[in-house]
Amino acid sequence: MVIPVSDRYRPRGTPWVNWLLVLANIGVFLFLTPWWAGECAQAEFYLEWATIPAEVSGLEPLDAQEADEVMPEGCETRTAEDKIVPLSLVTAMFLHGGWLHLLFNMVYLGVFGGSLEDRLGHFRYLTFYLLTGTLASVVFVLFDPDSTRPLVGASGAIAAVLGAYFRLFPRGWVTVVVPWLFFLPITLPSVIVLGIWFALELVQLQVGALTGGNVATLAHVAGFVAGLVMVGLWRPSGRGRGRRRARSRRRR
Repeated sequence: MVIPVSDRYRPRGTPWVNWLLVLANIGVFLFLTPWWAGECAQAEFYLEWATIPAEVSGLEPLDAQEADEVMPEGCETRTAEDKIVPLSLVTAMFLHGGWLHLLFNMVYLGVFGGSLEDRLGHFRYLTFYLLTGTLASVVFVLFDPDSTRPLVGASGAIAAVLGAYFRLFPRGWVTVVVPWLFFLPITLPSVIVLGIWFALELVQLQVGALTGGNVATLAHVAGFVAGLVMVGLWRPSGRGRGRRRARSRRRR
């Protein structure tokens, strides 16, 4: 596994939407998620705000018996009767299951999201992020509609950002660190970094299918493909291309 540090693309303006998304994810984890209050409080919080496939497929919150299956053993059974189930497809994108889950997601979003925002524009980037993240969760629900296990994390939306970056910046370069090489920094083509990431997700998806694992890798794969396809349907703003052409003219 490699950890991205930066890319060589420099946006013309400040990618404030991307930074707001990063801050929103961190803020929700620090100030709203009861990670400090024990597993019962966390499970109750996820029951209220996470995407639960059985709820989405039935368009109604879990009943008491189903909710009891979600709560850890020894916790008081809770129900989220007032939960707006379709909205949970969006709110779940800002929830994370732990510090490492949050950290890795925000590193990838911070490195790749700003460049994509520069190409799409602020509003279209935000729309792209929320739409593809929702789509990734819907695909996961379609393949496991009876699951009562909460689905949380921005991974589906971030995977879409990676898919779009793979398509728009095929000649880009990304600096990564390699943990098993004592965090040695290496600069590699973006297609190699993201191609390896996607290949590993496909392997993990296959392993999960064979072992019966319930890791939401399918949402990652669906997000990457959605980003790859959707960004091709949306015409990028061309701001980055215009900036490069202007630099070329100045050199002449």
